[in-house]
Amino acid sequence: MLEVFSRIRRVAPHYRIALVTGATGTGKELVAQALHQLSPVASKTFAVCNCSAVVETLFESELFGYVKGAFTGATQDRIGLFEYASGGTVFLDEIGDMPLATQSKLLRVLQNQEIQRVGSPAVRKVDVRVVAATNQDLKTMIAAKQFREDLYYRLSMVELKLPRLADRKEDLSLLQQHFLERFARQYNKPVRTLSQRAQALLCCYSWPGNIRELENVLGNACMMAQGDTIDVRDLPEPLREQAPQAGANEESPLTIAEVEHHHACRVLEWMGGNKVRTARALGISRATLYSILGEDNRDRHENVPQAALKSASA
Repeated sequence: MLEVFSRIRRVAPHYRIALVTGATGTGKELVAQALHQLSPVASKTFAVCNCSAVVETLFESELFGYVKGAFTGATQDRIGLFEYASGGTVFLDEIGDMPLATQSKLLRVLQNQEIQRVGSPAVRKVDVRVVAATNQDLKTMIAAKQFREDLYYRLSMVELKLPRLADRKEDLSLLQQHFLERFARQYNKPVRTLSQRAQALLCCYSWPGNIRELENVLGNACMMAQGDTIDVRDLPEPLREQAPQAGANEESPLTIAEVEHHHACRVLEWMGGNKVRTARALGISRATLYSILGEDNRDRHENVPQAALKSASA
């Protein structure tokens, strides 16, 4: 993400067209807003069009406007998104859902900075920066004749790819704190942190919904929390079901030390053997982690996955 932030700062003063790609919930609109806010037109309009929410027959009218009498119900002239945002930025979210017929007209706008309202032969000049975003693989869509290749290359002069939350788990603690502070203010509650158990559980979760899912989980947990700390019991049920089982069987329960060692090894394996990231995820110091994974714990290896033991001994 530091590289993404660096590229945003370098590109924002100069770009005219940019493409932001990434899975749903990774923050593509926030990147578009950052590009606009750091650009020379930051004080101008930032207009948003969610392409997946526009009816196909209305696309041209929404983007380019129409004149009176252009179709049934067109009782007066209406400007489109590009004219409305002229001088500023247009954000085209989910560009992969734009119909092919509209794609060809968008290409002309990007090339010539000109639009034609529906029902009018007059060409109108506009001056807009365009940021497009998608969670789809546009190259695959091009091969399937679902997206114009020339439009893709026009859009992707500047391409910013956002990683999934599962690929940037080291950012979890910062994101958690950000959302906790926001929801604590919003709900007027004293919530300030998560318990070590809750942090470990969030770290082990795969986050298919990315940052948007994390935001929803913490918003719900803040509502449920009864004190200043969110614990596992406050998290939504789907996450609680991911919690590791502590005991192997009723006749020979694991000790607290064995549970700590077992869980630390699992998190260490997930973190690829990186002890700094593991300690941070568990909410403990590296010295404590080394103690949990120390020589005295070798007699517990029968309860630990072999892959985790290899990471722990690294």
